[in-house]
Amino acid sequence: MSQPLMPHATASWLVDNTALSFEQIAAFCGLHILEVQAIADDMAATKLTGRDPIRAGELTQAEIDKGQADPSHVLMMQKGPDQVRRTKGPRYTPVSKRQDKPDGIAWIIRNHPEVSDGQIGKLIGTTRDTISKIRDRSHWNIANITPKDPVTLGLCSQRELDALVAKAAKAAGIEAPTDTRLDGDRSALIEELRAQREAAANAPEGGAPASNLLPGGFVDPFKRRD
Repeated sequence: MSQPLMPHATASWLVDNTALSFEQIAAFCGLHILEVQAIADDMAATKLTGRDPIRAGELTQAEIDKGQADPSHVLMMQKGPDQVRRTKGPRYTPVSKRQDKPDGIAWIIRNHPEVSDGQIGKLIGTTRDTISKIRDRSHWNIANITPKDPVTLGLCSQRELDALVAKAAKAAGIEAPTDTRLDGDRSALIEELRAQREAAANAPEGGAPASNLLPGGFVDPFKRRD
């Protein structure tokens, strides 16, 4: 069920201006009954300014009258609060991060040239004119622009960037890159484990194999001795 836009303030108003039960107010506002009790007893950390749900269009006087006449009546909201929806246009970026946009744009241009200016604009929240000027190095501050990962700068999430790159690569007919950074480490680990097995097999009788030794020269009792 929808809840008032300001549940605690609405509960405070209902407590002060109606004879509704705490249970009814708690259910309508989506609060615990103890929270409503605290509001009624002025035990809340901060005294709330009541918010009239009738004036807000969330509750009618007739609905309140029904609730006051019947304690088992569940209050029904007349109209839920308007949901904030993102409108079309560039992504909003906090003022503190706007100076980092050119660095993020330069990073994408350098590392993912298959991404179009329109896609960069939607991801970073900038204009095509700015992107084109950075691309052709005619930007007024080009001398101070340093390519930096937009994820690290907080301009977008890693998931958003990966999805954009994959989409651009597919459109351009480019095979998605494969992460091979751990291949060398995996091979080195396999070789190390093979060497330990050979050392354990060739260890002299009566002594602990090298693979059974723990830091400090102690023998691991859980490993098999040959």
